Amino acid sequence: MDQVYKNILVPVDGSKEAKLALEKAVAVAKRNHAHIDLLNVLDTRAVTYNYAGMSDGSITYQLVNESKEYLSKLVNHLRSTDSFTDVDIHIRLGNPKTVIAYDFPKDHQVDLIMMGASGLSAMQRAVMGSVTSFVNRNAIVDVLVVRTSVQNEQVDK
Repeated sequence: MDQVYKNILVPVDGSKEAKLALEKAVAVAKRNHAHIDLLNVLDTRAVTYNYAGMSDGSITYQLVNESKEYLSKLVNHLRSTDSFTDVDIHIRLGNPKTVIAYDFPKDHQVDLIMMGASGLSAMQRAVMGSVTSFVNRNAIVDVLVVRTSVQNEQVDK
């Protein structure tokens, strides 16, 4: 019996790897008649560190608005290019590792997480640790780490 996925989570961060994951997720969703939840997690630790507590809320508000704009562009692209409409956008504040691996899947009955191999530079991974590695090891649902295009071709980094 083939595994059928109904609710696919695709965390996106603006990276090329996240875009690959989204493209593959659409193909999987179409085959399975599944729903996609696009998620952008705003790392509150990075905001606190980068702005040293000087935020009066306006920085977070601006980041959320930029995230909404980014996610809306992705959805519009999916609708116009892929004719895919069964997608919702979500923005969460917190630690991306735990939000993606535990919190969001519990709240939204996710049965598959599809994400890019890494959206961070080597230096960022060394300092912060790879979100993808954490999710792959700890998620409460199946995880597919995307490294190739929809045609299964290697993509230049």
